[in-house]
Amino acid sequence: MIHPTLRCTAFAGPRRIASGELRHVALKARQAFDAGKPVRVFEDASGMPVALPLALPAGELLRWLADPLATAVQDAQAAPRGPGRPKLGVVAREVTLLPGHWDWLAAQPGGASVALRALVDAARHVAPEGDRRRAAQEAGYRFMQAMAGDQAGFAGACRALFAGDIGAFEEHCATWPDDVREHAGLLAADAFHH
Repeated sequence: MIHPTLRCTAFAGPRRIASGELRHVALKARQAFDAGKPVRVFEDASGMPVALPLALPAGELLRWLADPLATAVQDAQAAPRGPGRPKLGVVAREVTLLPGHWDWLAAQPGGASVALRALVDAARHVAPEGDRRRAAQEAGYRFMQAMAGDQAGFAGACRALFAGDIGAFEEHCATWPDDVREHAGLLAADAFHH
């Protein structure tokens, strides 16, 4: 869900034009959009693109950003409702397991859902460093693919990113536009700390 305090960065072409809370970044992005520049906004934590209705007048854009619940209600109305407890944030998805796995889960106190949540929580606490590294790799890769996929050195930078080789990463990114190179390095920083 889009929230006005989400930390984001906006680019007009290869130039970084704003970074900070989405409500502030969106206004700068809209100004660049009005000037006819190609604008892209990315979530800082994940490197995912953020879709904004930049064609809206500034006031309507701010109202759209200020009411994330209305956005969520519109999304919920558009999507078919499945099982789960939506008020608690529970999301139903399919899990494929072997019969022995299902038998074990069914025998656990609270059933399969409680056991799976406990296993996920335990795994998250065991390897937080690995999770941070993987999240940085994914965020860096998403951003690089969107903004530098056609740049010289892209494939080498990706290999270096996933190998955790900061020297090779910087070497392959050296010819990229300054703002793109710097932001890719910022997003990927935790991928290089072991």
